[in-house]
Amino acid sequence: MEIRARYLTIGVFTLAVIAAGFLFVYWLYNSGGLGRRDSYQVIFKGPVSGLFVGSPVTFNGLHVGEVTGLELSPDQPQQVFAKIGVQTGTPVKTDTNVGLDFQGLTGASSIALSGGSANSHALSMDGSTLIAGADASQSMTQAARTALLKLDGVLNDNADPLKSTIGNLNSFTTALARNSDRVDSILAGLERMTGGAGKKAGVTVVDLSPPRQLSLFAKPPAGQIAVLEPTALGTLDTNKLVLDPSAAETSAAEWSDALPKLMQARLVQSFENAGLVGSVMRGDSNSAADYQLQTDLRVFRVAGEPSLAAEFELSAKLVNSKGRILAGRIFKSQVPLMAKDAKVAEAGLNDAFGKAAQELIGWTIGVVAALPPPKAEDASTPAP
Repeated sequence: MEIRARYLTIGVFTLAVIAAGFLFVYWLYNSGGLGRRDSYQVIFKGPVSGLFVGSPVTFNGLHVGEVTGLELSPDQPQQVFAKIGVQTGTPVKTDTNVGLDFQGLTGASSIALSGGSANSHALSMDGSTLIAGADASQSMTQAARTALLKLDGVLNDNADPLKSTIGNLNSFTTALARNSDRVDSILAGLERMTGGAGKKAGVTVVDLSPPRQLSLFAKPPAGQIAVLEPTALGTLDTNKLVLDPSAAETSAAEWSDALPKLMQARLVQSFENAGLVGSVMRGDSNSAADYQLQTDLRVFRVAGEPSLAAEFELSAKLVNSKGRILAGRIFKSQVPLMAKDAKVAEAGLNDAFGKAAQELIGWTIGVVAALPPPKAEDASTPAP
């Protein structure tokens, strides 16, 4: 009997503790906490997704209470009544704004109170009613759906312009890829012009040298000669050392400048090395010289058939100040090579250029010397 009485006492005590726990939780949720709370009713005119009994209530971001009850309006099903309990002394006034806020990544809702002017009247604490704004019940999902619908409308309204823009962008990138070599040449030229060009790692810089062992002209011809920059196809209008243009074969070496510009400078130096410093100048199509030497670079490569050799071919025209062609000729030269690498190619191409440049100088001076002095020259004078 004594043992049974002891078990009965323990069982009654356990049940009392459990009942006290349930009563405490019930009191906590219904009275709003341990301290004294003021009770208000909030009316929402739409859904309150994520809001439940026990959700926090904040005032200007500070936690001041909890939701103590939720129910639907029997007369207006679109409305939701929420009962809240907030700490006594919370400045809830007639113009206090009510809305829904979302907590963290879980999207749990809370009732957010804010605002209210200092001169407005405080609400009584006997269940006064607050009415939430029209957009307070809009959930994050609804806001995202509305934004996506607006974005879809913008895309539909501008479908044709967007399609045209994407097409133009595709055409531009295709053209850019097709002219990548030219873009590289332009960028290299800009670097040289701004002084930013430097020797690249793993790139050998080669140069074109003017011939020096030239016969000097005792009496320079009358008139001045402007040497124009040679024209060239894209495979030669570059600073890369091209070994075989037909096979698009290049080496790791680069000329010290774009090849046409470099060749113009070396042709002028070749004339000067022949004792014609006062008769030749570097020019362009607008130069005010008596004669223009117009050239077109046709071949400048290392050919492998029928034998390995450096080949050079240049078309030259001598034009007077009126634009009339006085004479024209094609200059060719070829130098055998023992190997096909950058240094051997540089030496061979320099030799081929030197031979053709020497012939070009002799031909140019011979044509000018056979003409009347520039001031007395008649436009009807036949070309030699």
